[in-house]
Amino acid sequence: MRDVIDRILVSEEEIVKRSSELGKQISDDYRKTNETPLVVALLKGSVPFLAELIKHIDLDIQFDFMDVSSYQGTESIGDIRIDKDLDCSVKGLSILLVEDIVDTGRTLKEVTKLLMNKGAKDVKVVSLLDKPDRRVVEIEADYVGFEIPNEFVVGFGLDYDQKYRNLPYIGVLKPEVYK
Repeated sequence: MRDVIDRILVSEEEIVKRSSELGKQISDDYRKTNETPLVVALLKGSVPFLAELIKHIDLDIQFDFMDVSSYQGTESIGDIRIDKDLDCSVKGLSILLVEDIVDTGRTLKEVTKLLMNKGAKDVKVVSLLDKPDRRVVEIEADYVGFEIPNEFVVGFGLDYDQKYRNLPYIGVLKPEVYK
């Protein structure tokens, strides 16, 4: 499986260290506002990041999951489909949306809008990766692990054709694998 990786972009150690830093910052920020966020993770890609991040959030949080899709193969199609909605109401709650990567921004913008329409008090976003060169809508994450160049990455939850999610790092996929 590792033979499809051109190079490691973000190591497992870097991910753990940055998750710790983000968890502390998130804890401090929410303590200042006296809010306890409902942590909402977007399936499937954000699960490894969620699992690492929540170890470092020093608050009594609850979390829930949404499964939304906007990709076919390697391309974002811009049409958001909700495959699994939240199990709880978000009315009046502060939401911390956990994402694996902010790419075009379409999914994030639509999910944020959806949560606000459902009555969320506010929505903040924490993303493991940010790829600003691919952005097509105006949206930014409140907390970002790593800004990366416009390369096709897999690992730590990110996939190609549902493969490579279990790599413990973020790696650049060899082009011959997906072209």
